[in-house]
Amino acid sequence: MKVYRLFRRELGSYLASPAFYGVLTIFLLLSGYFFFTDLSFYNTINFKGDYGPVEGLWSRYFSDLRFVMMLTLPLLTMRLLAEEKKLGTFELLTSYPLRDSEILAGKFLAGLAALLLMLAGSLAHFLVWAAFWGTQGLQPLWAGYLGLLLLGCALLSCGLFISSLTENQAIAGLATLGVFVFFWFLTWNELMASESVVRVLVRLSLFDRLQGFFKGVIDTKDVAFFVLFCGLFLYLTLRVMETRFWRGQK
Repeated sequence: MKVYRLFRRELGSYLASPAFYGVLTIFLLLSGYFFFTDLSFYNTINFKGDYGPVEGLWSRYFSDLRFVMMLTLPLLTMRLLAEEKKLGTFELLTSYPLRDSEILAGKFLAGLAALLLMLAGSLAHFLVWAAFWGTQGLQPLWAGYLGLLLLGCALLSCGLFISSLTENQAIAGLATLGVFVFFWFLTWNELMASESVVRVLVRLSLFDRLQGFFKGVIDTKDVAFFVLFCGLFLYLTLRVMETRFWRGQK
């Protein structure tokens, strides 16, 4: 119940913030742009009917949504703890009968709810497709959305951790974007190391693990990786929150 109340408070602050609607607008505009361009490209390459919509269109569209999420999620996470510290409300929050884990859970779930609202807006593109071409063969797309949701949880947990390290929202946002870009580029330069090292880097890359999801294949190893990644950064965030005790704060 305590977690739910904090979740409702955090989600309400999102919904009352013009900044959130700005992020939502950017996300929807970019996702709409990529859908239009990917659909145009699909029509160009599929004039003989050799490509199915999942491989020819939707896998490309989901790949573009990865990029859009990488750009917009730092704008959601940068305020979660940094703003509380800057305004001095974090100390007030911790004075309530709430465990640090409950505070963390409420903030993470609020960020996740905001992400779900953003992803829900992209479903309109599937409605456009279904209106003209029907829904046959689109069942694998739910695997793609599962992949995006897992990626979103991982990015939210990472952004929440970085937000816990500073009182400056701008620094938190830029640092979070920098970390996301690092994971994005992790395996781009295949000549920088040996083949065995590159194989290890591929397994550590958040974005490369999504290709199977985008083709309708759910690999439990990839699901476990995202869950463990998310759990690690939430654990690190909790440890950062607890440093106030040895720093003499309540």
